[in-house]
Amino acid sequence: MANETTTKNDSTNVSFGKFKVGGYAYAAPVGTALPTDSESELDPAFQLIGYLSEDGITNTTDTDTAEVKDANGTTVMKVVSSYAESYQFVLIEFLRKAAAQMRYGNDAVAGKDKSMVIKHQMPDDTPVSLVFEIVATGNVKDRAVIGSATRSEFGDRQMHSSDVLGYDITVAANDMGDGVTSIEYIGIPKDQSL
Repeated sequence: MANETTTKNDSTNVSFGKFKVGGYAYAAPVGTALPTDSESELDPAFQLIGYLSEDGITNTTDTDTAEVKDANGTTVMKVVSSYAESYQFVLIEFLRKAAAQMRYGNDAVAGKDKSMVIKHQMPDDTPVSLVFEIVATGNVKDRAVIGSATRSEFGDRQMHSSDVLGYDITVAANDMGDGVTSIEYIGIPKDQSL
């Protein structure tokens, strides 16, 4: 394998993060086969949960550190002692059943798109798997996979004529195994291993 280290800046590595046209946010029950590359078809269990607001996705990490000091009070070691990751987004297809289920839980929503009964109740803590499809500059595919996400926070919902109706959700990305909270596949084609 050729040496991939470069010694010059490369402007083609700079990118905007737009979302895949036609559908880019999907949810499925935990246990559904997760994608392992940036372009293979998703398992049919993944449901489109609709448009996101113009703010897209905010991926937040939360870390704590522990310090070891010597007898003089000098820090001799500092390590990360905990790590957590979350994703925040606003689903703006207010009339989509799958979006309402993402906010309130499957059992709280009955009906179909544009014709639903939604029970506002204690949030459902059943984890779901999420996939977000992003297209970086130069048509490079970027797929974010959260194997186990639980609803952890909900934004306020205002209902008036100047704001779009939507579901503001923050999910905690839980351990998928070996301490991994999510996986991002950037331009990794099918059947290519690293």
